[in-house]
Amino acid sequence: MKFGNKATPYLLLLPIFLVSGFILYYCIGYTFFTSFHEWDGISSDMAFVGLENYIDTLTDPTFRIALKNTLIFFAVTVFMQAVIGLLLAVLLKERFHGNIVFKGIYFLPVIMAPVVLATIFRMILDTNIGALNIMLRAVGLDKLAVSWLGDPKFALFSIICVNIYNWMGFSMMTYFAGLMAIDEQIYESAKLDGAGFFRTLYSITLPMLKGTTASLVMLGIVGSLKTFDIVFLMTGGGPGRSTEFLTTFLFRKSLDEYNGGQASAIGIIILAIALVMAVIQNRGYEKSQFE
Repeated sequence: MKFGNKATPYLLLLPIFLVSGFILYYCIGYTFFTSFHEWDGISSDMAFVGLENYIDTLTDPTFRIALKNTLIFFAVTVFMQAVIGLLLAVLLKERFHGNIVFKGIYFLPVIMAPVVLATIFRMILDTNIGALNIMLRAVGLDKLAVSWLGDPKFALFSIICVNIYNWMGFSMMTYFAGLMAIDEQIYESAKLDGAGFFRTLYSITLPMLKGTTASLVMLGIVGSLKTFDIVFLMTGGGPGRSTEFLTTFLFRKSLDEYNGGQASAIGIIILAIALVMAVIQNRGYEKSQFE
């Protein structure tokens, strides 16, 4: 009877584990299998080509551009979202009138549909009628009114800014939850010892939020490698290849060129990059715990 009671939760969870596990690992396995074949992605006709799809991908100049853009996107967005999110969380932790309203305002972009966000920012960043350029011209800064999405020098920067705006609220709420778990007596003791805001932030807040930061970095790795909707809706990977990401490169190979085999190889490469970055991040976090 006792064994039955202990086993009941696991038995109830077993079906969803079996179904989700089968779907997930079957898809990964099938993608790995098709990555070694020449395949149009639709028919059942496949021809084994070995490592040809991987070689074609790794030697493709567009792949290198997409990889570089993805890594730049990851490094800048994760860092800026963490910094802005932490500062907002620290400020909003102070109990002042209306802080709940500000939390809602900052978190609102997180729950907005990507198509809505992309449409809004396409209008804001429009070269001729966009609100940003109109404002810059109105204050006499005509030279700064550039083609934000049409110029290769600014397109990736614009995408990065939109993504930071989209997800900084998530970082803020994650850090805010972490701050709420820190005992207030620690801060009170620091104040009695004469520690100021920045000293407290550096010596107490940041070390005690290492776990939260590690989680955000992990989510940032996954989010950067699967970023597609905002990029595709705002620039489509252009102009040229200036905002080409690994996901948009995969999309082109799969649905534009009907090269399902190479698209599968790209997918496996993305998975491998995610695993490597996750392992590096985890080892870095574990090492910092013992310092």
